[in-house]
Amino acid sequence: MTAEELQSLIAASLPCDHIELDGDGRHWYATIVSKDFEGKRPIQRHQQVYAALRTKMLSDEVHALSMKTFTPTEWAAEPH
Repeated sequence: MTAEELQSLIAASLPCDHIELDGDGRHWYATIVSKDFEGKRPIQRHQQVYAALRTKMLSDEVHALSMKTFTPTEWAAEPH
């Protein structure tokens, strides 16, 4: 699994303003910014992302995914 493939899978399920990925092909760290996260708790946001990757995680193509999720407003307030 490449970062581009993973990004495409996430973006196909969530409208994303920003996606950053780092990983080794099976273990990933993601920063995801989406307006769909508005009004949702962190666990609900993560569940949305996991749902987008369900088949890849079940097949173990994506073994682990750590993530930070932000709304566009939260992201704008972050130092980066």
